[in-house]
Amino acid sequence: MASKPGPPITPHGMAALKARYDHLLGKERPEIVEIVSWAAGNGDRSENGDYLYGRKRMREIDRELAYLSKRMKALRVVDPANQPDKARVFFGAKVELADEEDARQTVTIVGDDEQDAGAGRVGWNSPIAKALRGASLGDVRSVRLPAGTKEWEVMAIGYD
Repeated sequence: MASKPGPPITPHGMAALKARYDHLLGKERPEIVEIVSWAAGNGDRSENGDYLYGRKRMREIDRELAYLSKRMKALRVVDPANQPDKARVFFGAKVELADEEDARQTVTIVGDDEQDAGAGRVGWNSPIAKALRGASLGDVRSVRLPAGTKEWEVMAIGYD
C-alpha cells in the first residue's frame, strides 16, 4: 500500500519551521536547563519560582520540539517555481482577485502551517484556496465565507 503524500509546504515555510526547531533546541532549551539546574541547587524546590517556572517552560519547549519534529516529517516540500502549468492556480500561486465591486486583493496559496491572512498568505485547505484550485485567468469562483457567499474573478496568476 503506497503512503499518501503529506500536506504541502513551500521551501520557505519548511525553512521557517526548521529555524524554530533549531532555535528551541540550540538556544532556549539549554538556557532553561541551566536555570533549572541553578535553581535546583538553591534548596527547597516547592517554593522556588525559578525552578517551577523553568520546569514548566522546559515541558512546553519539549512538547513544541516533538510537534515540530513530527510535523516536519509529515510535510511535503513543494517548490512553486517548479509548477508545470503556470496558467492555472495551484499550490504556491500568487493570485490577484477582484470582487463584484472591483476591489482588488492578492493572495498567495501556501501550506496550512505557514498561512498568514494579514500578509495575504492563505492556507492550502482554506475555503478561498479550495475555491481557486485549478482556476484560470478570467475564471469567477464563489467562496463560502461566514458572512455569506462572495464571488472573485481571477485577474492575474504568478509563481515566484
